[in-house]
Amino acid sequence: MMMVLLIFRRYFSDDRELILSFMNSETEKRTFGAKPSYRYAFENGSELKNIKFDAEIAAYLLDSIASDYEPDKLCAAYGIPDISDEEIAPVIKISLLSDVLADLIADQGMAELLYDIEQPLTEVLASMETTGVKTDTEGVKKFGEMLSSEIDECQAEIFAMAGREFNISSPKQLGEVLFNDLGLPAKKKTKSGYSTNAEVLEELRPKHPVIDHILRYRQLTKLNSTYVDGLLKTVAEDGRIHSVFKQTETRTGRISSTEPNMQNIPVRTELGREMRKFFIADSERVLLDADYSQIELRIMAHMCGDKNMQQAFTDGTDIHTMTASQVFDMPPIMVTSSMRSAAKAVNFGIIYGIGAFSLSKDIGVSVAEADKYIKNYLSNYPAVEKFMNDTVDNAKEKGYVATMFGRRRAVPELKASNKMLQAAGKRIAMNTPVQGSAADIIKIAMVRVYRKLKEENLDAKLILQVHDELNFNVVPGEEELVQKTVIEEMQNAWPMSVQLQADCGWGSNWLEAH
Repeated sequence: MMMVLLIFRRYFSDDRELILSFMNSETEKRTFGAKPSYRYAFENGSELKNIKFDAEIAAYLLDSIASDYEPDKLCAAYGIPDISDEEIAPVIKISLLSDVLADLIADQGMAELLYDIEQPLTEVLASMETTGVKTDTEGVKKFGEMLSSEIDECQAEIFAMAGREFNISSPKQLGEVLFNDLGLPAKKKTKSGYSTNAEVLEELRPKHPVIDHILRYRQLTKLNSTYVDGLLKTVAEDGRIHSVFKQTETRTGRISSTEPNMQNIPVRTELGREMRKFFIADSERVLLDADYSQIELRIMAHMCGDKNMQQAFTDGTDIHTMTASQVFDMPPIMVTSSMRSAAKAVNFGIIYGIGAFSLSKDIGVSVAEADKYIKNYLSNYPAVEKFMNDTVDNAKEKGYVATMFGRRRAVPELKASNKMLQAAGKRIAMNTPVQGSAADIIKIAMVRVYRKLKEENLDAKLILQVHDELNFNVVPGEEELVQKTVIEEMQNAWPMSVQLQADCGWGSNWLEAH
């Protein structure tokens, strides 16, 4: 008999033993959002078995651009009738909704995506949330003190250069100082005052040394408020951060996290990367950090079938150096680090449908030069351009794009009358198949690694996922076996014409391991 967890969570919430007995039984179960139930089982030393259907995850797959997945709204949208008996209405409505959604999932070719990837992943995410990440709170506090000291010094420098004190965090006051007091060239003034956003400040950098200090001040205050004060608020009594991982938040299928958002731990600056050292291994354990290498470029090579790109990966060629040699028309041995950086920006930018204007800003060249780089790139990888154009054309015809695994994303922007919205829709159509397929593959890898570690009776815990990166807490003596297992499962997550590559590092904290 098909059962619904909601029955127990609603009517027997005080009977812990009964709930756990039901959860641990082989009875087939349907639910709306299984993750909290998995967590309940884990936190009570038990398991949740035989979840056959999760209506919340199914609803997300069927409409990934919806604003929310509230059960009553879904029931109304999918024509589930009202039930007069209020006591049993939620259970019956969720059951009827599950029937409708299950049929639609099958009709749209997403059965494997739901049953083999997304639903098993719910258990993995619940396990990660339950375990959490040990945090060096004293280290975070000392880091905050250091930042506060640097903020004070930076503020003093800015006041000295400005000739007066003012609120640096106030765009209005900052605008008055920069454009009135210091006489820097301003863009058009609006009713609210001059714009002082990051783009404006970057353009002003050569004009006055105060700009560097203002940008530094913003970086320091952001780190202190968001990543020091913010992190400390989320550390639980057990000294761990139990971030909440979400499956139904992003449009592309990527996992997101909140409380805190671990995806946003800064990595672009040296000071920001320091934050990673406060996420530490348990006592007498070590952290293993496993990261996919250039997964999106490898997926692009696989999906578009470009022989040049595939051969480069097969040969182990540095794809960015090779692209640079082709874009700049010179032998690989003559490619400089700045050329390689520009080629890297082109490689990744193409996936996201970047235009010449945006690329020129990213790599500091003229729009004409950026346009030339893009054209050179596409002439060397002709299958990439064809794949992109075909993807956009198909999206216009069908109204959606899909990943390698059938995950769909509607792109209504392509039919908008507004040209800017149309352009945004084109970029969405170009990058979603690749980015979404990468998200699907990392999910497959997470499920496979999680199951393999249990099968092998290894005492390693998957504790963190950030984009293409997985982090494990490992007991000494199991390092070699855990690393072998993780690399095997990640690299063989899905058969492709281009071999997936995973790199591993070890350390006592996340920074050291990465």
